[in-house]
Amino acid sequence: MSLHDDAVLVLKGYEGQDELRGLYLDHLAAHEDGMWKACGAGHLTASALVVDPERGRVLLTLHKKLGMWLQMGGHCEPADATLAEAALREATEESGIPGLTLLPGGPVRLDRHPIPAPCHWHLDVQYAALAPAGAVEAISEESLDLRWFGYDEVAAVADTSVVRLMEGVRARLA
Repeated sequence: MSLHDDAVLVLKGYEGQDELRGLYLDHLAAHEDGMWKACGAGHLTASALVVDPERGRVLLTLHKKLGMWLQMGGHCEPADATLAEAALREATEESGIPGLTLLPGGPVRLDRHPIPAPCHWHLDVQYAALAPAGAVEAISEESLDLRWFGYDEVAAVADTSVVRLMEGVRARLA
């Protein structure tokens, strides 16, 4: 099964955000290259919010290019067999934390946001990754900083997309 096919199956099984989910599925139906950065109409990306539920905190990265506190994530790569693998790979690479596991239940949210041409849109599929006990982060080349924030601190430092993802993760953890 291709990554494109996996994304279609994941999105068909995703419950909620029906209009946005439909837009993602329409995009993939119209663009065989819709998983890749080279797709001029936009492309799917995979991200994961790294969560430490025992301490009530999340790890955010200060994105090097955007200068914003965000969850870990980015472009899918040819070696990624599934969207979940892509999200977990990105979270591991950008957090430096080995042993992350995805929160069961598939994606937590979808977020479509504009990016500069030539690609125009990121259609992000957002997961949550659970940090193992004693996790120690390590800054990657893509980050200016990494920092743990308490659940209640996220709204003060991050944009609404991250806040909504955080809310979705907390609801799933409850």
